[in-house]
Amino acid sequence: MRRWFSSLLILLVIAIVWEGAKVAFGISDQKLPHLGAIFGEFSTRTRGGTGPTLAVTMLQNALVTFGEALLGFVLGALLGCALAVLFASSRLLERGLLPFVVGSQTVPILAIAPMVVVGLGRVGAPDLISKAVVAAYLTFFPVTIGMLRGLRSVPPDALALMRSYAASGNQTFWKLRLPSALPYLFTSLKVAATASVIGAIVAELPAGSKSGMGVTIINAAQYYNSRPPVLFVAVLVAGSIGLVFYGLVALAERLIVRERRAE
Repeated sequence: MRRWFSSLLILLVIAIVWEGAKVAFGISDQKLPHLGAIFGEFSTRTRGGTGPTLAVTMLQNALVTFGEALLGFVLGALLGCALAVLFASSRLLERGLLPFVVGSQTVPILAIAPMVVVGLGRVGAPDLISKAVVAAYLTFFPVTIGMLRGLRSVPPDALALMRSYAASGNQTFWKLRLPSALPYLFTSLKVAATASVIGAIVAELPAGSKSGMGVTIINAAQYYNSRPPVLFVAVLVAGSIGLVFYGLVALAERLIVRERRAE
């Protein structure tokens, strides 16, 4: 209850600062629309007044982007976990491959996305795989680092106890290392969840998609001079996708980690 109250209070402060800045500095609606105008755009009809409301259109595009981000999130999480387990089991592989994993994140995603989209071609419905791969590219790194740290966080005494019980490597992993790594894993998954949404949005641009939040943001930016609030609506909806994704991962963490602690 306190969290909700704090969030509402922060939103109220932002609204006051937003509208106060317009009055105090004389900011025009072209540069900074009123909050009422932004939220009022949700009820306007598209296609010259004959199409669905903007809220419906935004929801349809948000679902497309969410699906792409979700697939990329799953692929990136699986790859990140696999690399973390591989590095935890071999110091040689960690020293040899981890620098390349870190170096991959120094390449701008705007340079990677066109290469992936063109290289994979029109795979999926439509270009779903290429967009998911771009999302996975931003997802796997935090999962790899977080999972690896979690696997290495096991106390030496606990490992010695497992050896005294003659536990096998698989038993040690499933009974000790993995449960210890779960808090670290979910922390990295929260970061990866929002990153996957960014990757999906960026991947929609070179793919020439007809739907998705990336396309919506570009179209809104092109017509910004005539309807500035639409771009703010698109950014708001895109951010909401990341918040929903983050909330789902946080809910899964609460259910899984608390259940294990209860055991």
